[in-house]
Amino acid sequence: MSLSARRVTLPAITPIVLQKRVIKVYSEDETSRALEVPSDITARDVCQLLILKNHYVDDNSWTLFEHLSHTGLERTVEDHELPTEVLSHWGVEEDNKLYLRKNYAKYEFFKNPMYFFPEHMVSFAAEMNGDRSPTQILQVFLSSSTYPEIHGFLHAKEQGKKSWKKAYFFLRRSGLYFSTKGTSKEPRHLQLFSEFSTSHVYMSLAGKKKHGAPTPYGFCLKPNKAGGPRDLKMLCAEEEQSRTCWVTAIRLLKYGMQLYQNYMHPYQGRSACNSQSMSPMRSISENSLVAMDFSGQKSRVIDNPTEALSVAVEEGLAWRKKGCLRLGNHGSPSAPSQSSAVNMALHQSQPWFHHRISRDEAQRLIIRQGPVDGVFLVRDSQSNPRTFVLSMSHGQKIKHYQIIPVEDDGELFHTLDDGHTKFTDLIQLVEFYQLNRGVLPCKLKHYCARMAV
Repeated sequence: MSLSARRVTLPAITPIVLQKRVIKVYSEDETSRALEVPSDITARDVCQLLILKNHYVDDNSWTLFEHLSHTGLERTVEDHELPTEVLSHWGVEEDNKLYLRKNYAKYEFFKNPMYFFPEHMVSFAAEMNGDRSPTQILQVFLSSSTYPEIHGFLHAKEQGKKSWKKAYFFLRRSGLYFSTKGTSKEPRHLQLFSEFSTSHVYMSLAGKKKHGAPTPYGFCLKPNKAGGPRDLKMLCAEEEQSRTCWVTAIRLLKYGMQLYQNYMHPYQGRSACNSQSMSPMRSISENSLVAMDFSGQKSRVIDNPTEALSVAVEEGLAWRKKGCLRLGNHGSPSAPSQSSAVNMALHQSQPWFHHRISRDEAQRLIIRQGPVDGVFLVRDSQSNPRTFVLSMSHGQKIKHYQIIPVEDDGELFHTLDDGHTKFTDLIQLVEFYQLNRGVLPCKLKHYCARMAV
């Protein structure tokens, strides 16, 4: 019995070649960078590429924004979305842009859901009556079977008209409805305003100017396909907290568990941009450093993080004072007036300092970067050229505190509390309030910066 081998010819496998496309990403100072990327790259991966190219520190707050110039609308491009797909929905002659900037509020609702969903706007199922923990609230929002009802008054722009009409709205899993009879939610009184499968929710940046909105807290539901202003479904709330609640609830309703996955696993992306290759630019030796105290006879490791941070700040201030002395008179110690002048100029290179921007510009910048508690910037005062202003967010409101100069023994200091706490320069002041609340409603946590790409 003989065996004969048979040759089997396998069909040729054609490799899949992903089409590449050039996208342009802008920063808030209008500088831009063109990137050639594969068509399946995600928004998170684009952020990672730019973070690495510019040597930024990645704190998971970097975000791509879609900006529609003609209509004054803007939205967060979710981390899992494909920027090339976003661009495919733009009209040929539309002057739209992708922006890179920080958004500290992007996933803040997963940490503090009660802060985003006030009780008077949310109705839970009967079995959830009583006290609700943040975890329970999140579970309900992420559940595929149930969804809490968001309700409240909104102003809606009437289709094809310039006028706006106030009505009571209800957000449900099936869509956004408004009542034709007061606050009634009987089925016969409810009319569908919009569903979300083929549209995105945008923030309105200039609703009063461009659309005649009755309040500055506008948002919009826009179909994915390219279309004119008639396709926009414009809404505006009475206050920022209400707008934030509606927009956040719509994002959760549209993407649900996908948003939670983005939050929990920020580095899941293309194989070319995995968590190992796309981690923040830090060396192994830097990550293994520990804080040490050499003030006594024996050195010791500082285990307490608060003490370590306090020691680091004191060390930095000591070095900065030495630097001020070196800057005076070509190496000789400077006179008090010269030292004060040097201290006055130290802040100008800091990313949180914004020179001569107005109060309105400061508010817009903070809101754009996510008005969570502790987002801040420092700017020149427009009303008094010798003073500065600390602008910060707390409770979804922007607050402004004047930093005034005070003189003591010929030295010039800065203070927020009428001289009770004095600082030699603005850097020292900011670092103090990052560690201590003092007279502020909360500590300073995240600074607003205009970073180039």
